[in-house]
Amino acid sequence: MGNEWTSTSTPYLAAPSGAQGDTWAAEAAAEGRRGSQRIVQAGEVVAPAAVAELLGVPAGGTVVARRRIMYLDGEPCELTDTYYPLDIASGTGLAGTAKIPGGAVRLLAELGHAGARACEEVTARSATGHEAEQLRLTAGDPVLQLTRLTLDAADRPVQVDVMAMPPRRQKLRYEIRIG
Repeated sequence: MGNEWTSTSTPYLAAPSGAQGDTWAAEAAAEGRRGSQRIVQAGEVVAPAAVAELLGVPAGGTVVARRRIMYLDGEPCELTDTYYPLDIASGTGLAGTAKIPGGAVRLLAELGHAGARACEEVTARSATGHEAEQLRLTAGDPVLQLTRLTLDAADRPVQVDVMAMPPRRQKLRYEIRIG
């Protein structure tokens, strides 16, 4: 197994039952590792063009964003920016930097927008200067970008996650139920 990390999306799509823990910390602990995160920024922002399109908001429209740095054994391993429609997230814990008891997915469900379907796209690109600095890379090093769109039961887009992670020692695992 070594230092390779296998990332699975499934635990991040459903609200956890029981403990009000941190899904990332729990996933890392299950592998004998230490996972933590730091919320760098939260609040209303102008939606990046790709995010606006996915959330169905006008270009230049405002959304709520939460920007985090994920750490594995104390080392930065992923940058995660999560975006929500303004009418769902404004004035809620999703718009603040405090940890959300039970996690954001649970809060979204409590607000009546439980995820029912998710679409993911993975691309490879060069790290931006900001990403390189945050992830302790050299500018231009490759990163994997995973973009996840979560829709509720009414097929309304409720969340977009944009994650950047160095590809070294990274493996993405998908488990898909058919039928």
